[in-house]
Amino acid sequence: MSDLQRKVRVKRAANLILFVVDASWSMAVAERMQATKGAILSLLTDAYQRRDRVGLVVFQKNRATLVLQPTNSVQLAQSALADIPVGGKTPLSAGLQMAYDTIVQEQRLHPDVMPLMILLTDGAGNVSITHLPPQIEAHRIADQFKEKAIRSIVVNMEHAAFDQGLAAKLADALGCECYTLAELKAENLYLAVKEELNH
Repeated sequence: MSDLQRKVRVKRAANLILFVVDASWSMAVAERMQATKGAILSLLTDAYQRRDRVGLVVFQKNRATLVLQPTNSVQLAQSALADIPVGGKTPLSAGLQMAYDTIVQEQRLHPDVMPLMILLTDGAGNVSITHLPPQIEAHRIADQFKEKAIRSIVVNMEHAAFDQGLAAKLADALGCECYTLAELKAENLYLAVKEELNH
C-alpha cells in the first residue's frame, strides 16, 4: 500500500518567454524599454524555481538583434539589458523572423519547452527583408507562428488617438490576443505575461 501513497511528481514543462520589442524611434521607446527590462527581471526572479527561460529580441534601423539569448540567469540578463540600441526605422519582419528562428531552435534543443512570444509593437513595419512590402511580409511570417501553434501576445504600442488597428491585425495573423496596457509599466507587463502563462 505504501507505494500507492507515494506522490507522483509531474514533470512541469519549462516556459520560454521571448520578448520582441520595437526599439525604433518613438517618443515612448525609453518607457517601453524600462517596462520590458523590469518585466524580464521579475520573470527571471520567478523562473529559477521552474526552469523557465527568458530572452529578448530588439528590432530597429534595418535589423533585429538577439539582445538576450534565452537564459534563466538574472546576472546575464542584467548585463545584456544594460545597453540596448534604439532609434531608426522599424524592421518588424526582421524582429518576427528572428523570434521565430530563436523559438524553433529552442524547441529543437528542448523538445518539451513551451514558448510564448511577447511582441511590443504598433504593428507598423517599414523595412522589408525580402522583395515583399513590409506589412505583407510581416503577416506572412506571423502566419508561421500560427501554423506551428506558437503562443503569442501582442502589446499594442500605438497611441490610442492614432491607432489604425495595425497591431490588432498582426495579432489576428499570429492567432493571438492584442493587449493595450493602460500604463506601460513593468508590473503591468509582468502581470499580463503571468496571466497568459496560467491559461
